[in-house]
Amino acid sequence: MASRTPVIPLSESFGEITREVARIPLHMPARIPWLIAFILSLALLSLFLASITYLFARGVGIWGLNIPVNWAFAIHLYVWWLGLGHAGTLISAMLLLMGQDWRNSLNRFAEAMTVCAVICAGMEPIIHLGRPWFVYWMFPYPATMGVWPQFRSPLEWDVWAVMTYLIVSILFWYIGLVPDLATVRDRAKRRGWQVFFGIFALGWRGSARHWAVWNKTYRTIAAIAVPLVVSVHSEVSLLFASGQIPGWHSTIFPPYFVLGAAFSGFAMVAMIAIVMRHAFQLGHIVTERHLDVLAKVTLAMGMMTAYGYFFEVFDAYYSGEAREIATVHDRFFGAYAWSYWGAVCCNFLPLQLLWFDRVRRSPVLLFLISTSVVVGMWLERYMILVTSLYKDFLPSSFGYYHASFWDWSTYIGMLGLFLTPFLLFVRFLPSISIFEDKEVLAREQEEAARG
Repeated sequence: MASRTPVIPLSESFGEITREVARIPLHMPARIPWLIAFILSLALLSLFLASITYLFARGVGIWGLNIPVNWAFAIHLYVWWLGLGHAGTLISAMLLLMGQDWRNSLNRFAEAMTVCAVICAGMEPIIHLGRPWFVYWMFPYPATMGVWPQFRSPLEWDVWAVMTYLIVSILFWYIGLVPDLATVRDRAKRRGWQVFFGIFALGWRGSARHWAVWNKTYRTIAAIAVPLVVSVHSEVSLLFASGQIPGWHSTIFPPYFVLGAAFSGFAMVAMIAIVMRHAFQLGHIVTERHLDVLAKVTLAMGMMTAYGYFFEVFDAYYSGEAREIATVHDRFFGAYAWSYWGAVCCNFLPLQLLWFDRVRRSPVLLFLISTSVVVGMWLERYMILVTSLYKDFLPSSFGYYHASFWDWSTYIGMLGLFLTPFLLFVRFLPSISIFEDKEVLAREQEEAARG
């Protein structure tokens, strides 16, 4: 049997893995770059807070919304942010249940990315309300007046999808952290760090009973999380598909949206992995093999997404429905054709370079291709929304959409809402799974000794 490339180099030791990961929160080797990134993220977060403050004072009229385009950036970005978070669940939960060792150097920061992205996604429907102090109306609280939430409303579906996904993602992320929090606690020299990590380690001592309970809990939540990947983004697609709007009313939307979410999510994980690998000199833990596998999965997801693009067009022509065909023509040649062709070019042209091994293992090229995919999926979500809405059923109701300054400031500021907690996670918590990487190294060393 042909030998495969080890996930973790066999020359590594258990102590070296622990030392390399634990030094990030305890000593922060890239302090200046991290501080610059954190100051920038705080500036973006301040822009977001200023934008939504003005939004709540003046109403959603400050955006470029009009009739018929009354869904725009807020819902477009809701879908985009939620999609970015899907790869974290796939890498962590599904690959855990499948016993894929290559996930172990990526899952921790992928899970943190999921939590941060879902928080951003959850903010979008709230600010889209314009009156966020009434958001509790969408929760099924005991209503003495007999007035219950409208369960047929897409906003109601958003609440259930985001809340379920966020709770499960946080639980899965935190439970996976516990053994490593105890490891860093035991290596810390300062009393403050010992107390900090000791509190969140929940008294972990690494006994056989602790490991048995932890393993059962971790795998149970993983089994719950995997169906959420499909169900949550299928729900998001049904926000569109359940209506009668041309370009949306399609049964292909649920798998199309799920695959597109995984596509953008894996590209985002690749970007973060490359930055973390370079910033903290972790090339022996996040290896070229990890980049290679990430690139292959991104390529596979991209080709399946391209299949969805093709059959979306095929279904429209096969249906013979004049409005559906007109929407396809408008996406090709209409006022917003730039968004359709931009999505096609960004998503699928640079992606073809990933067929080559040297490109997949090149951090710079993989980062650029992944960035192109993230931008392309942003354009796709914009295209799906606007091109189906701006031409209503009556020509007298046609209305173009142009994003206002406040649309852009809210979006750009929300990047700070994503980056700020993620950078705090990198600074204060183990961003790579120590114990799981050591398990992989132990298995590979044992296989090498036998073989």
